[in-house]
Amino acid sequence: MNQKERMLAGLPYKAWLDGLSEARMENKLKVWEYNSLRPDENGKKDELIRSILGEAGEQVHIEAPFHCDYGKNITVGNNFYANFNCIILDVGKVVIGNNVMFAPNVAIYTAGHPIHPDSRNSGYEYGIGITIGDNVWIGGNVVVNPGVTIGNNVVIGSGSVVTKDLPDNVIAVGNPCRIIREVTEEDRKYYFRDRVFDVEDYI
Repeated sequence: MNQKERMLAGLPYKAWLDGLSEARMENKLKVWEYNSLRPDENGKKDELIRSILGEAGEQVHIEAPFHCDYGKNITVGNNFYANFNCIILDVGKVVIGNNVMFAPNVAIYTAGHPIHPDSRNSGYEYGIGITIGDNVWIGGNVVVNPGVTIGNNVVIGSGSVVTKDLPDNVIAVGNPCRIIREVTEEDRKYYFRDRVFDVEDYI
């Protein structure tokens, strides 16, 4: 098993061996080009982001600047939107469902290093995959740590650090991120806190 295979299997690996440095550089050049496009070059943006990501559904929009390690280890579904300064460290697989929104400065970290300094100084690191379900809204400045699975219909409050799995249909916030309540049918009529929709076409 080479270092890339070890990386994708969630095993300790060395990031400068077996073509991994070259793969990161190839992706960095694509990401640099993507981040350098004019805001109105939508056709080029769509073409280039699809060449960066491993798989992408319909209606994928990622605001520049965007950064990732390899790109090819990221899968996004339909109607994905990431606001400014999204970072995805995809040394492990990142799978994102349909109708997912990221606020600014969301960071998805599959990468990690051993706790003990001797082990860490050996150069070995790891990547543990992250899965994000459908209809998820992740607030600004949220960090999602390695190995986390986020269920469907989840809202994560701004500034949260997600260290553990979150089930379907919850609102969670904090550092570490904790569930504060479930998403209910009553929530449907509100657009912000206690403010009720004044239009009829919101569903």
